[in-house]
Amino acid sequence: MDRVVLLDRQGRKWLVLLSEATVSVPGLGVLKAEKLQSSMGNVLRIGGEPFYVLRPSARDLSETLERKAQVVTAKDAAALLYYADVKPGDRIIEGGAGSGGLTIMLAHAVGAEGHVLSYDVRDDFLAVARENVRRAGYENRVEFRVGDVREAIEGPADAVVIDIVDPWNAVESSHGALRSCGHLASYSPNMEQVKETVLQMQRFPFVETRTIEILERELEVREQGVRPSFAALGHTGYLTVGRKVLERA
Repeated sequence: MDRVVLLDRQGRKWLVLLSEATVSVPGLGVLKAEKLQSSMGNVLRIGGEPFYVLRPSARDLSETLERKAQVVTAKDAAALLYYADVKPGDRIIEGGAGSGGLTIMLAHAVGAEGHVLSYDVRDDFLAVARENVRRAGYENRVEFRVGDVREAIEGPADAVVIDIVDPWNAVESSHGALRSCGHLASYSPNMEQVKETVLQMQRFPFVETRTIEILERELEVREQGVRPSFAALGHTGYLTVGRKVLERA
């Protein structure tokens, strides 16, 4: 199914699935799919207002999803993909699907030959995540299950990614599911969670265990000069990552 993103002058975005000859877009009305496809990369006027018609990027897919639970921010998701070495063809296990924002980023990274198995204990979260993944076009790369990663995980996995309230209780099951040299990544909003998780990881053969916080500051570029944005550098979360080995040195 083809998709486009509509971008207005205020930076607002609409992800439009071109599933029929005409599509209904909330707030914009009924539009012709053929017209949207032929306008890719150009400006299309809708109701007298100009909209850019764009091919959806991973960023667009993340920014236009329906949110039932808080999502991992783009800066943190990018760091997680790097430090957990998520790459095309990988099999990834996700603990805590939430709204599916990180699920989409994982599915984008593993590619058509990869697979993401996403667990959540809540049916309502899974329903939202499943629909967001479908709208992104990655339903063939993702499997959702009602389950608790603290109890059992179906391996093997190249990486396990955890975003739950007590990630330390999922360290043992994650270690068992990981392939040798696979990565465990945990995303937590507070330091006490980090402490408990790292202490638990130290009880298993993990190496290169580290915790980082990503701070992002935008630059304002004008003809008069360039300066950092005065927007507050808000805390989002801490990322803890370790690599599984089979024995200690």
